[in-house]
Amino acid sequence: MRLGPVSPSTGALRPLTVDSVRLDPGGLLGAWQRRNATATLPHCVAQLDEAGALDNLRRALGLGDREYTPMWFADSDIYKTLEAAAWELARPGADPRLREFVDGTAEMLAKAQHDDGYLDTYFTTVRPELRFRELEWSHELYCAGHLIQAAVAAARVGVGERLLSVARAFADLIVARFGPGGVDVVCGHPQIETALVELYRLSGHRPYLDTARRFVDLRGRGLAGQGRFGPAYLQDHLPVREAPGVTGHAVRQLYLLAGVVDVAAETGDTTLMAAAERMWDDAYGTKTYVTGGQGSRHRDEAFGDPYELPPDRAYAETCAAIASFQFNWRMLLATGQGRYADTMETALYNAIPAAIAVDGRHFFYANPLQRRADHDSANDHAPARRQPWYSCACCPPNLARLMASLDSYVATADDGGVQLHLYATGAVRTALADVDVSTGYPWHGRIRMTVSSDAGRAWTLALRVPHWCVAFTATVDGEPVTAPVRDGYLRLSRDWPASSTVELDLDMPPRLVAAHPYVDAVRGCVALARGPLVYCLEQADLPGGAALADVRLDPSAGLGLAPAPDLPHGALAVTAEAYLRPPPSPALYAEPHAGPPGRRIGVTAIPYHLWGNRADGAMRVWIPT
Repeated sequence: MRLGPVSPSTGALRPLTVDSVRLDPGGLLGAWQRRNATATLPHCVAQLDEAGALDNLRRALGLGDREYTPMWFADSDIYKTLEAAAWELARPGADPRLREFVDGTAEMLAKAQHDDGYLDTYFTTVRPELRFRELEWSHELYCAGHLIQAAVAAARVGVGERLLSVARAFADLIVARFGPGGVDVVCGHPQIETALVELYRLSGHRPYLDTARRFVDLRGRGLAGQGRFGPAYLQDHLPVREAPGVTGHAVRQLYLLAGVVDVAAETGDTTLMAAAERMWDDAYGTKTYVTGGQGSRHRDEAFGDPYELPPDRAYAETCAAIASFQFNWRMLLATGQGRYADTMETALYNAIPAAIAVDGRHFFYANPLQRRADHDSANDHAPARRQPWYSCACCPPNLARLMASLDSYVATADDGGVQLHLYATGAVRTALADVDVSTGYPWHGRIRMTVSSDAGRAWTLALRVPHWCVAFTATVDGEPVTAPVRDGYLRLSRDWPASSTVELDLDMPPRLVAAHPYVDAVRGCVALARGPLVYCLEQADLPGGAALADVRLDPSAGLGLAPAPDLPHGALAVTAEAYLRPPPSPALYAEPHAGPPGRRIGVTAIPYHLWGNRADGAMRVWIPT
């Protein structure tokens, strides 16, 4: 079976094969996937050469004399790009040059691999004396994890026999050295856990799962040391089962949680699932931006305290949003609860696509919710505009692998029915039924489905009703239907005829969103939203001479919709009424002065994920009232 990125053997929901869903480029998700294939993925392959990651591999083969560049874990950029290429090659008409890239790179990796299975270009050519000696910072197991995930993807789509043998040789070394009975260690950057579980799912070789579980169980013993920011930064301060909430480096925490759910799913460990649910409640109840971004501190790329969510200082790393998507997909498969799909959708339409320009070749690393007009772009990870690449290039190939596998997250199916989680124009093919979807989502709330089935028995079509939707209607063959909404899904159970037309119409008015009163940084502000989309104001849409910092929204006025012809994919803007405050006193501090509200103006907000694609200038999601 050509399974997708995550394939648990147990759980409330069963993922589909990579052949089961096709996204139509006429819809937004399909357009993103097409852009990824034609722009982002080729750009990543080219940058592996230009930025030096592939030269590092050649250097390990004794070819070339270029110095090692740029980061000691740059091998992971190669592996994520390989994974993206593999998922893309699962689709008909994929660029044949991607197969050449996969095969050629796998050949070089096989030649660079040590006889015992070890493979890491930095610790082969630059610091061989430190091989496996400083795992708290070395990223050796992190890179191995991405190699394994690339190999699993290639094996599942039938393009990477050589790559799989390389990955398994390294995995076998890891098992022999660090598995049950081996040396007690944890990697400073979790990722190996979920990779080993997926390799177990592919191969059935139990030691991979046992080693993944061991890595999870060893956390909290101080094995990673103090590091620069302390053990909590490395999620090594408490055992996973005892941790009250998320902490430390956001990407590391979320990758670890994905691995925790994977291990729990394969071992039936309810204590691990309880820990994952507890940390989910903490992360998404008190430490997540309205866009789905996570990580409020630049210093250590970390979660902050509860409700510490400053919009202008949001780090909200792109990889953290992707890791959040992956963690929530695993939670959704394990539990079937719609809140996890809702969280995936928030990240997918806001925090994740904001990181990539409409050309598919420029990227943000950090994703703030406010950009000041005079923003200092000296920090490489927080520039004023998207960059073609980064010295730490983890985000662009991570985006490429997610977008290449995006169709794997749309739907699930089992003997009891078909479940739609993400709404996108395209086709879902299952053993029970075929569902062809036509929709303008997320710009419009109507989802039309043609359901074809010859099952000859009753089954359930489960359609997610998002948390933001307060009213909806549903029809089957034009007849209104009512059905229970349970765990976030409208469940239509019947003995389906050979062909039926189902329509779900989600009411999608523009709305104001207020933050919890403990989020001090945005007290007195509101955000604009519609459907799953969060909106923002950009300087480019204000009348001449107006400063975004002087805009005050009138929350009592109505909200409207308007076309956005200068934005792609049929985007719609939200219109609102505001006041333009008179220029304030230049004094940094002065006596409070109410004064008149200023000149009344109309403002136009655009989807947050499209900001920064036009003229440079200020931006903000949270708008003072």
